[in-house]
Amino acid sequence: MRKRLLTKKSEEIIKKSSDSLKTATVHTVGLLKPVAKSPDESLRDLFDAVQAERVYADGKTFVDMVPCDSVAAVVRRYMKERKKPGFDLAEFVSHNFQPVKHNVPQYEPDETTTARQYVSNLWRVLERRNRRNRGSLIALPYKYITPGGRFEEQFYWDSYFIMLGLAADGRWRAVHDMMRNYTYMLRKFNMIPTANRTYFLSRSQPPFFARMVQLLAQQRGARRTYIEFLPSMLAEYRFWMDGRRRLATRPDCTAYRRVVRMSHGEILNRFYDDQSTPRPESQREDIETAEVADQKEQVYIDLRAAAESGWDFSSRWFRDTRDIKTIETTKIVPVDLNCLMYDLECAIAESYRFLKQKRLARRFEQAAAHRAKAIQRYCWNESSHFFEDFHTVRQTLNDRLTLAGVFPLYAGIATPEQAAAVAERIRTDFLHAGGVAATLVDNGQQWDLPNGWAPLQWVTIKGLGSYGYDELAAEIRDRWLALNESVFMSERKMVEKYDVVAAAPGGGGEYELQDGFGWTNGVYAALKDEQEKEYGA
Repeated sequence: MRKRLLTKKSEEIIKKSSDSLKTATVHTVGLLKPVAKSPDESLRDLFDAVQAERVYADGKTFVDMVPCDSVAAVVRRYMKERKKPGFDLAEFVSHNFQPVKHNVPQYEPDETTTARQYVSNLWRVLERRNRRNRGSLIALPYKYITPGGRFEEQFYWDSYFIMLGLAADGRWRAVHDMMRNYTYMLRKFNMIPTANRTYFLSRSQPPFFARMVQLLAQQRGARRTYIEFLPSMLAEYRFWMDGRRRLATRPDCTAYRRVVRMSHGEILNRFYDDQSTPRPESQREDIETAEVADQKEQVYIDLRAAAESGWDFSSRWFRDTRDIKTIETTKIVPVDLNCLMYDLECAIAESYRFLKQKRLARRFEQAAAHRAKAIQRYCWNESSHFFEDFHTVRQTLNDRLTLAGVFPLYAGIATPEQAAAVAERIRTDFLHAGGVAATLVDNGQQWDLPNGWAPLQWVTIKGLGSYGYDELAAEIRDRWLALNESVFMSERKMVEKYDVVAAAPGGGGEYELQDGFGWTNGVYAALKDEQEKEYGA
């Protein structure tokens, strides 16, 4: 029988975690209260009516609103009043729900404020403290930084890139606090959800927690940091690997939740979601996408899984690259996800080495080595000379060139020859006036051409740099920073995404372009400081 990766010793370490969350919980009444159901489950008919009738243009608006009374009382009131002649749904909602309040300091940069100064000044605007459950918003014990715009939550993979900027500004306390919020959520929910909202509790996001540990270790020391967060990393690992023993013992089962058994027996990961209904924050859009599908529930799972990937939405998930209705996310083994899982296995092994648990360290080292070998076997395309996602049904590469293919360089899995080929492909196909584009397909989706995103710039720059392609990495960095600064000069703000072809603010997707913006700020600050150090500015 295959040995377990999480042993009794691991479980003991989890129980003996030295973090202070228990103390924080005792002094925070709101954290002791149970989390409410997702609004689509608790409000039911009222929720469906509000979303179907487009009371709000953005579906996220209503799911974030706070009932003025108990949910049960509001639902009873709705069931009674909707039968009355002249019933006005919008008026009912305005009387029974509080809109999301942005009780934050106002900040407008003056004409002399540089983009770098703007980022430093904006942290206090994006900071939140929420120790009580309010509607769908879940209480957290520590302060956190939000992305900005329509987003009032601590988003998972956004947080890592936000932390890069916090670190650049010496705000290490904020970095540590946000990580302790994730430790809290791992203990409470056995996962890190997309963000601290009840409607996000069925899905996570790209697992950057190990990278957060690595970042914080630069300031607090490696041994101290890795040991403190080992229980959290083990819990994260257990969430993503849930079902691996089922796959090992049931030949008829090749995929379960977020794990997939490959043709040679390796266990790799995929994105998934535990619900088969429309996303509450995008219910109307999801229903429209699935309206002609024979298996609507599967479409909903695939839409949700794509949302878990962070790339919502992109041609990399579509059978027909231009049609979201052909989405098939759960049939795909993503190269970026598995590189991040490799990072997590390496970080857990490092933690055990600090604890002098050689056998456990070796076990996770072997797991990481096996995963790296599997990524090489299934995700390297000898024809395109690029890393790609793998399609588990067709049992072939997915034939999509995307910046997910840079993650093997970011994780250090690529060979020198592969890195050279990837670098050339980036230079010739992905690089534009304002940086690198997410994909080579222009179809109106926000994670496709012509859009570029801060996290993908960072991964590409760092991945290339780690293999010695410093000149190309610097070229991408300089073009991206110039684009950020150009838009800032004209708009006096940072935005969520950018059109790297036209060197302008980005577009596409399910909602309007958002201001703020957390991960743009974080990546900009970190890269700008590097640029100034390099050029002696």
